[in-house]
Amino acid sequence: MFAFGPPRPRRKPSLTPMIDVVFLLLVFFMLAARFGQDMHLSLNVAGEGADAPYRGPPRLVDVLPEGVKVNGVPVAPGDLVAEVAALTERPEDTIVLRARDAASLQRMVEVMQRLKTAGFSRLVLVE
Repeated sequence: MFAFGPPRPRRKPSLTPMIDVVFLLLVFFMLAARFGQDMHLSLNVAGEGADAPYRGPPRLVDVLPEGVKVNGVPVAPGDLVAEVAALTERPEDTIVLRARDAASLQRMVEVMQRLKTAGFSRLVLVE
């Protein structure tokens, strides 16, 4: 008859490859997922679309990390729209926006949204 060796203990399957695949899928879906709402802000960059010459008083809005200046004068955030409206004749007038002192992008977008909500449609971003 056949002489078999002593029975070996049964080997448990390794879960390491399955865990690797699960983590790879997790990373893939986290990178492919879209968190939050995407938003579109139409923006005119200085030098583009110069179909009409600039008219009226200067309308320069400096966006600072903690505040806003209109033509170099500090303005309270709630008074921004009123100050800019006093300098414009129509909502289509050009308003120049400039980020200063390492202002964050989020801060710039907040100011742009505030002006867009007030009806100003021609915002120009300069460096």
